[in-house]
Amino acid sequence: MKPLLFAIFGAGFWARCQLAAWREVGNVECVALYNRSRDKADAFALDLGVPTVYDDVETLLREIKPDFVDNITEVGGHKSLSLICAKHRIPCICQKPMAGSLKDARQMVAAFEKSKTPFFVHENWRWQPPLRALINTVRSGIIGKPFRGRLTFRSGFDVWANQPALRDLEKFILTDIGTHVLDTARACFGEARSLYCQLHRTLQPSVVGDNVATLLLSMGESPTTVIIELAYAKTPLEHECFPQTTAFVEGPLGSIQLTEDYWLRVTTSTGTHSRRHAPPRYAWADPRYDVAQSSMVACHQNLLAALRGETQAETTGADNLKTLELVFAAYRSAQQNAVVPFQLPW
Repeated sequence: MKPLLFAIFGAGFWARCQLAAWREVGNVECVALYNRSRDKADAFALDLGVPTVYDDVETLLREIKPDFVDNITEVGGHKSLSLICAKHRIPCICQKPMAGSLKDARQMVAAFEKSKTPFFVHENWRWQPPLRALINTVRSGIIGKPFRGRLTFRSGFDVWANQPALRDLEKFILTDIGTHVLDTARACFGEARSLYCQLHRTLQPSVVGDNVATLLLSMGESPTTVIIELAYAKTPLEHECFPQTTAFVEGPLGSIQLTEDYWLRVTTSTGTHSRRHAPPRYAWADPRYDVAQSSMVACHQNLLAALRGETQAETTGADNLKTLELVFAAYRSAQQNAVVPFQLPW
């Protein structure tokens, strides 16, 4: 099968990981790199073996004509660079969060729909082996229809060391980790009917935005009550498990618990059955980010199959827009101290 040729936009921390993940998948070839800082792009390309470097997107797309683009810039470059791809009818995978506002995200999705061009969002969280096992177990019906679930991400890890731009975001925890965990919640429990959120800023002035969030959602047709706890804080923890997400789901026939170190425990009338869903190890992945970075491979496999027309992508722009609706509704809820209702179906 002929490999698909692609270009990367951006030469930052995550671009290195995603390029390595693409090479792990295989049957693709990175033929060009764009970055607004030419010096940084040249250094990236030399280090990672990308043959062609550009500091002008239009020129890259016109001369290279890649089969798709992986837009791994910071959020400020997501809309403008993705829209250029839509104009050229070149499929685009955009880093999360898709955009800095709902208006921008809607315009991006609409532009690709108008040009009839595939548009995906790189949402790898749901592809982590332990979370994939959680999603599949919930969907299997082994505990019946869940009536309550809890997803928790809390850490004192210095995420700002590798991504210093996160320090200055006015909206931090929900746009950074919240998009991931809310997407996972949707995969487990369905679409939201209502949402309530409270935020805290415990790290000011060193971190500008919110760094702790608690959400209460009503999700799915039954519906399921879902609690989401998010925190990047310096609160002492007995067990630091960055970047793992833990979970507890209750149903009429049993419960599912996802604990530290990737253990999934399912308890029903037959007893408790445990299995460890550890991530694969790749030489290029930072061991501190293991479960997050390794999940890029499975995410890319799904997106590549969709680009080839072999399957449906799970994380399309249109689908991820529903996650962003929750993110910005959460900020609105916290600001107004009010429950935000949603109309179903979407």
